[in-house]
Amino acid sequence: MITYNDYLREAVHAAKIAGQYQKSRFASTLDIEMKGDKNLVTEVDKESERLIVAHLLSCFPDHGIVAEEGDYLQSDSPCRWIIDPVDGTTNYAHAYPWFCSSIALEVDGDLVAGVIYNPIYDELFTATKGGGAQLNANRLSVSTRATLNSSLLGTGFPYDCATDPANNFANFIAFQKSARGIRRAGAAALDLAYVAAGRMDGFWELKLKAWDVAAGVLMIREAGGLVTTFDGSTYDIFNDRIVASNGLIHAEMLDKLSSVITE
Repeated sequence: MITYNDYLREAVHAAKIAGQYQKSRFASTLDIEMKGDKNLVTEVDKESERLIVAHLLSCFPDHGIVAEEGDYLQSDSPCRWIIDPVDGTTNYAHAYPWFCSSIALEVDGDLVAGVIYNPIYDELFTATKGGGAQLNANRLSVSTRATLNSSLLGTGFPYDCATDPANNFANFIAFQKSARGIRRAGAAALDLAYVAAGRMDGFWELKLKAWDVAAGVLMIREAGGLVTTFDGSTYDIFNDRIVASNGLIHAEMLDKLSSVITE
């Protein structure tokens, strides 16, 4: 019988295959295509996805695939892999060393395994449902900071922030006035992993996709944190409003978001 750890082992293998390739191409000349005014994709994104998908399907040929760069036939299997081959593509294209691969597995719609791998720092974040979250095999737990003014938060801005009023600017200003600090590093999956690791205390963003958040959501839950929508309701990875925290500052974060919406 295949266990969650069996799935995790192959996801780790896939992430490391892609990570080795990403390191080999880092700071090299890239072919860049545009998927929008600011949203770009490189051949490294495409090849990383090919490597990840090829490995996973070689191990689990009947599984479904949802990934950022390609369209895949969906199977009747209850198992579905959710993949972001390079989260932080803009960083990668600028030789800014802050990016990762994110791989998660759903079984019957339930997140059961997740991997986030930063190849530049060789940091491997993993989680299985009921098995906790780890960083390079060391158990993770969220931070214990209990107030917003003592907390470090992460966030990001959607690619269409120059044209759509739903741009996160007002939320950013409100949190910047209230929190100890905010970091906008450009890779949401790593931000979520950092919340799970207790390096950041909270994260919020809008307009993210399932492949940006799936692995990180599982990690935060397994590390003892909390993930909801902006209004505090149950979060699923296809919701485009996410609030993640150590749980202790969650109510304050929701209150702050609510006050901005009210204004």
